[in-house]
Amino acid sequence: MRTKSLKKNKINVITLGCSKNTYDSEVLMGQLKASGKDVVHEQEGNIVVINTCGFIDNAKAESVNTILEYADKKEKGIVDKVFVTGCLSERYRPDLEKEIPNVDQYFGTTELPLLLKALGADYKHELLGERLTTTPKNYAYLKIAEGCDRPCSFCAIPLMRGSHVSQPIEKLVKEAEGLAKNGVKELILIAQDLTYYGLDLYKKRNLAELLENLVKVEGIEWIRLHYAFPTGFPMDVLELMKKEPKICNYIDIPLQHISDNILKSMRRGTTKEKTTKLLKEFREAVPGMTIRTTLIVGYPGETQEDFEIMRDWVQEMKFERLGCFAYSHEENTHAFSLEDDVPFEVKQARATEIMDLQSQISWDLNQEKIGQTFKCIVDRKEGQYFVGRTEFDSPDVDNEVLIDASKFYVKTGDFVMVKIIDATEFDLYGEPVA
Repeated sequence: MRTKSLKKNKINVITLGCSKNTYDSEVLMGQLKASGKDVVHEQEGNIVVINTCGFIDNAKAESVNTILEYADKKEKGIVDKVFVTGCLSERYRPDLEKEIPNVDQYFGTTELPLLLKALGADYKHELLGERLTTTPKNYAYLKIAEGCDRPCSFCAIPLMRGSHVSQPIEKLVKEAEGLAKNGVKELILIAQDLTYYGLDLYKKRNLAELLENLVKVEGIEWIRLHYAFPTGFPMDVLELMKKEPKICNYIDIPLQHISDNILKSMRRGTTKEKTTKLLKEFREAVPGMTIRTTLIVGYPGETQEDFEIMRDWVQEMKFERLGCFAYSHEENTHAFSLEDDVPFEVKQARATEIMDLQSQISWDLNQEKIGQTFKCIVDRKEGQYFVGRTEFDSPDVDNEVLIDASKFYVKTGDFVMVKIIDATEFDLYGEPVA
């Protein structure tokens, strides 16, 4: 009979939260593999690393429940060791150590070398940008900066991720080249704030120059921009988007609210008039571009009138993509000093009203696509459908194009031209055309 000490360790990395956490998990896994470790993502393993999210209440609850689940499995001997890293651990480590002591060790967001050491691996500096991607082979996230310098009153990100730090252009190009060699065709650029990119390194907003370099990478066909900020947006990016076919006509720009009273309290540094003007400039500069945004309802002091200003504005702007969240009262943020005075039920009702309105807008916009043909990338096969996306859709959050697998065969990871034959609020149905 084999003893426990002879068992080969397998490290299971579990990722919670946003795409930035996905990226961090991939870097961790790349480092572990380079040290000869057997590492998997969200499968079975006797050593578990949980990469947590600490952004809002729901995400924190999911992270805590996951830690408790694996601490219990450790207690029962199902797993041998449990390590916790990421934003929740960065923000609440003393509390977690006290409340869930059955975790072997907690690590913050900047302690990758220490975490690797605990896992019996060395941090290898020469692995610049190399990682084990967990996304479908055709797309990958490219984190161009860490942290945030914005003073938004409701946001705990700077507490967990620190100040804004841009990655050098040469490093990002090298990383993109490595991804392309592994079959990645679409880069999704992520940061807490893309518009700030380069200010620290190059003393100017330098997103356009980064894009000019990335479009030259052979094998990359789409580059998508996520998480821009509405103040100080570098307009030269729009000129590049218009003339450069590799840059998707798509931008994710979380606006959070539009009532001037709330924007001021949120410390967003903009107004309804300025934001509306900016979006009109976007649409004029790049006709047909898709704008994705996110909004918060139930922020402290939000009156029915503030909410109606936002609701009417959503109706007027007709965003192609929109998400809406109920405000979460976060410790150590500026807004935490305000009274969380909008009842839970009212927050939920307002969020539902915005999303119902957006469903109708999305339905109307999708009906207009019937009969049109789009270039799509095929991400996966699911049930009876191949699932793809147009350049106007980001994975996991936006519309999908469904191709009937009983009638057509397309290869996952490939680009195909697809004619849209039907549409619902959030799905398009299409047939490949030669």
